[in-house]
Amino acid sequence: MAGAGGGGGAPPPKQDELQPHPVKDQLPGVSYCITSPPPWPEAILLGFQHYLVMLGTTVLIPTYLVPQMGGGNEEKAKMIQTLLFVAGLNTLLQSMFGTRLPAVIGGSYTYVPTTISIVLAGRYSSLVDPHEAGLLYKCYIVQKFNRIMRGIQGSLIVASALQIIVGFSGLWRNVTRFLSPLAAVPLVSLVGFGLYELGFPGVAKCVEIGLPHLIFLVIFSQYIPHLMHGERHIFDRFAVLFSVVIVWIYAHILTVGGAYKDRPKTTQTSCRTDRAGIIGGAAWISIPYPFQWGAPTFEAGEAFAMMMASFVALVESTGSFIAISRYASASPVPPSVLSRGIGWQGVGILLSGIFGTGNGSSVSYPISTSNPCNRVLKSTIGVFTSRENAGLLALTHVGSRRVVQIAAGFMLFFSILGQSELRYLTGHRDTACKFGAVFASIPAPMVAALYCIFFAYVGSAGLSLLQFCNLNSFRTKFVLGLSVFMGLSVPQYFNEFTAMNGYGPVHTHSRWFNDMINVPFSSEPFVAGLLAYILDLTLHKKDSATRKDRGMHWWDRFRSFKSDTRSEEFYSLPFNLNKFFPSL
Repeated sequence: MAGAGGGGGAPPPKQDELQPHPVKDQLPGVSYCITSPPPWPEAILLGFQHYLVMLGTTVLIPTYLVPQMGGGNEEKAKMIQTLLFVAGLNTLLQSMFGTRLPAVIGGSYTYVPTTISIVLAGRYSSLVDPHEAGLLYKCYIVQKFNRIMRGIQGSLIVASALQIIVGFSGLWRNVTRFLSPLAAVPLVSLVGFGLYELGFPGVAKCVEIGLPHLIFLVIFSQYIPHLMHGERHIFDRFAVLFSVVIVWIYAHILTVGGAYKDRPKTTQTSCRTDRAGIIGGAAWISIPYPFQWGAPTFEAGEAFAMMMASFVALVESTGSFIAISRYASASPVPPSVLSRGIGWQGVGILLSGIFGTGNGSSVSYPISTSNPCNRVLKSTIGVFTSRENAGLLALTHVGSRRVVQIAAGFMLFFSILGQSELRYLTGHRDTACKFGAVFASIPAPMVAALYCIFFAYVGSAGLSLLQFCNLNSFRTKFVLGLSVFMGLSVPQYFNEFTAMNGYGPVHTHSRWFNDMINVPFSSEPFVAGLLAYILDLTLHKKDSATRKDRGMHWWDRFRSFKSDTRSEEFYSLPFNLNKFFPSL
C-alpha cells in the first residue's frame, strides 16, 4: 500500500496558502514614502548620493557636444555649470509643482541626434577655418560655438511649446486616461530593460573592475542587510557609496601599480583611474543667466525635429513617472497629475533653451543611435541620468520627495561655485579639489555595474504592473508579447542599419526630416509603449471581462484626482494652490 513505508506524503496546503499574492496599488516595504522624509542627516547623505548619480550626464553631454560645436575648455566649463544649474531648477519645479514625485530632471540624450544635426548644418560650416592660427583662431572658435548654441536654443524654445501645450491643456490627461496597466507594462519595462546594452557589455570592458563592483553592490544592498537584523539601514541605504569607494581604491591600486601600462589604449581608457580630462577657465563663483550666449536664432526644420525629440521624451517620461511612483510608495499617478508633470517638463525644456544648456531636459533619456556618433557614445561611455535616480529610489527603499529636493540644492550650490566644482569633476590636480577628482576618475565599467542594478529595478517596476492583469488571457499574452518583442526588434533594426551605413533607414536630403523618423523608432520604450497602447485600445470587444483582463478596474478609481483620497495626500500642490489650479 502507498505510504506503508512510513514516509507519508506532505500534508495538503491550507486554503489561504493557495491564494495568489494580493494586489497592491502601493508598493510595500518602502522605508520612507513620498511624503515621509528621513531624519535630516540621513536625508542630506541620500540627497548627495542622488546628486552624484546624476553628475555623469552633466559632464558627459558637454564633453561630447562642445568639441563638435567648435568650443574649447572654457565653453565646456560654462555649459556644465549651466546644465547643472538648470537641472537643479527643473528638479525643484517638478517636485514642487509638477507631478510632485521624487524625480530628477536632468539632461537627456533624446535630444542629442537633433542637436548634432544642428551642429552639422551647412550654414555653420563656413564660420571657422581649421587652418587659421593665432588669436584670430580663438575668435573664430567662439563665434562658431555661440552661433550654433543660439541655434540650439531657438529649437529648444520652440520644442518646449509641445509639452507645455499638451501638458497644461489637459490633452495628455485625456490620452493617459485610456492607458491601462497592460499597456503600461511594455512602456515602463523597456524604460529600464531597453538599456541592456549599457549593462554587462560595459562591465566586460574591464571585467576585473566592473564585475567586483557589481558583486559588492549586490552584497551590500541585498545580503548584508539580511544578515544584520538591526533597525538601522546603513549598508543597503548607502550601498552605492560603499561599493564605489572600495572598488575605486582597488582600481586605483591597479592603475598606479602599472597593471595597465602596456595594455591597449581601449583597455586603459576603460580601466584606469587617471584618464580624466581638464577643464579650466570658469570663475570661482558664477551664476548662469538667460541668453548668456546671445539672442536665440530659429530655423523651422530644426524646430520640428526637436519637437519630435520632445515628443519621444514625453512618452518615455510618462513611463518613468509611473516607475517612480511605485518606488515612492505612492498610489498610481492620476492622468491629470501626469499631464501637469509633462507641462512642467516643457517649462524645463524652455529653461534649457533660455539659459543655453545645449540640450533638452527630461525625466528619462533614450541614447538614440540613429546618428553613428551617438552609437559610439552609447557603446563606449557611461551616462548617469534620472533613470539611475529612479533605480536608486528602489535600491535605498527611500522614495522621499525631500531627498530629491536636497539633491537639487546640491546641483544649484555646485553650479554657482563654478571652478571649484568643474575642476574636480574633470580631474584638475588642485589641492582643494582632489576629493572631487575621484568622482570624475571612476572607470566606466564601475558605472556599468550600477546600470545593471538601477535599470533592472526600473524595468521590474513595469513588470510589477502585471499583478493587475489577467495573465491567463490570450489577448493579454498577444498585446504584451508583441509590443515587448517589437519594442526591442524595431530599434535593433534601426541601430544595425545605422551601424552598417552611417545613417538611419530614413535618409533624405532633409536632415531634420530624417531625425523626425529615425529618433522615435530608435527608442525601445517609445516603440513598445505606442504599440501596446494602440493594440490595447483596438483589439477585440470592450466588455467587462476584457476591462478586467486589461486591469482597468483596478485603475478606474485613479482616473480622476478626487476619486481616491490618497491622491490629495501625494499629489496636491503646495501652498494651497489646488484652489487656484484644481486637478481633475
